[in-house]
Amino acid sequence: MESEFIYHVTTSKEWEEAQVKKSYLPKDFVKDGFIHCSIERQIEGVLERFYQGHTGLVKLKIEKAKVQRPVLFELAEDLNELFPHIYGPLNLDSVVEVIPI
Repeated sequence: MESEFIYHVTTSKEWEEAQVKKSYLPKDFVKDGFIHCSIERQIEGVLERFYQGHTGLVKLKIEKAKVQRPVLFELAEDLNELFPHIYGPLNLDSVVEVIPI
């Protein structure tokens, strides 16, 4: 069964800035056009591929039903796996938990 939650890794600093702005957009949004997310079992691989050696990270637990922008599961061809992408700013009330990594 597909989970009602998706996850996004960011820095605690970026997350704090989102609290001030009342909305979250990662810095690579302009380049990518969406917010990269994962389902829970994909997080470990994402951390290994993109965040090795990074500190001050948090994992946002996002309730999919509360996201106010389209959430599409799209193929990461290099991994042959579907990942959730949020097409637009993330409304903060969809984040149900912020988990330090």
